[in-house]
Amino acid sequence: MKYYFIILVIFLSSCKKETNTTFDSTQPAEETSLSGETVFIQNNCAACHKTDQKIIGPSLQEIAKIYKSQNADMVAFLREEAEPIVDPTMYESMKINLQITKTMSDEELKSLEKYILGFAK
Repeated sequence: MKYYFIILVIFLSSCKKETNTTFDSTQPAEETSLSGETVFIQNNCAACHKTDQKIIGPSLQEIAKIYKSQNADMVAFLREEAEPIVDPTMYESMKINLQITKTMSDEELKSLEKYILGFAK
């Protein structure tokens, strides 16, 4: 039970929009009117997702690989309109952050999806 409380506290603290967060990307985001990397940084997604290693959430490379291989709709998941396919065991914890993604515009979500899918190997 303590574990879930700690996870909850981490997720809640990571939900703040911060513009001073830096993200060490190994792959530059493509230029769009709204950069997916900017959306990723501003919403503090890097608190749980790193490029090539699982910390709290799966790595961007793992997410991209699975979504590409299954031709799945990441935007639908971020809107809570599709089931989790990467790590369903973490879904209950992720629901807290989905409250943020559900408020994002279509452009923001599509840019974020494009950015993440760019990490597929």
